[in-house]
Amino acid sequence: MTEKLYKVLGYNGESVNGGNGTWNRHGKWMPPIEGELVACENGYHLCREGDLIDWLGPTIWEATYRGERLDCDEKVIVREARLLRRVKDWDDTTARLFAIDCAERVIHLGDEVIISCVLAIAYLYAIGEATWDELDAANVAARAAAWDASWNAAWDAAWDAAWDAAWDAARAAAWDASRGAARGAERKWQKKRLIEYLRM
Repeated sequence: MTEKLYKVLGYNGESVNGGNGTWNRHGKWMPPIEGELVACENGYHLCREGDLIDWLGPTIWEATYRGERLDCDEKVIVREARLLRRVKDWDDTTARLFAIDCAERVIHLGDEVIISCVLAIAYLYAIGEATWDELDAANVAARAAAWDASWNAAWDAAWDAAWDAAWDAARAAAWDASRGAARGAERKWQKKRLIEYLRM
C-alpha cells in the first residue's frame, strides 16, 4: 500500500504553519524546487499520517510527490508536489469536536464540574445547537468560578476547545492535553483519534 501524504492549508490554499505562497488546488503539479532540499527553508513540505497532529490547520489535503524526498522527524520535504483531493471529513465542526475529545482526556486534572460544563456548551456550539452568545455567557461564568484553575492543562484544553478558532482549538487543545498527561501515550491516542475523524 502506498503511503498517504498530506498538506495542511488555509481556506484559500495558502500556506499555514510557516511557508508562503498559495497551492494549486486543481491537481496540477507545483513548480519544481531548485537547489538543495532543506527543512523549513527550501522544498515543499508534506506530512505523513502520524505527523498531522503537529500541523493542523483549516483544510487538509491528500498530496503526492515525485522526485527527491527528504524525511524529517515531523515532515517530508520534496522537490515536486501536487494536491490530490481535500479531506472532506476535516472541517470546523470536526476540528472542534476533536479539540473537545482532547480536553475531556485530562478533565480529571482540573475542576471537573466547571470544565464539564464548558465542554458541554462547546459541544453544543460545535454541532450548531448553541449560539455564540451562549458560549460567551458560559465563558464569563466559568472564568468567574475558576479563575484560579485557568493555567492548568485541563482548563487550558477546555478553554481552547470552546473559544479558539476551530482548527486552532484542535491543535491547542491537543497540546495542552498532552502537556497535562503522559505525553507519549497521549500523543499516540490523539494521532489515532484524529485519523478516526478523518476516515468517518
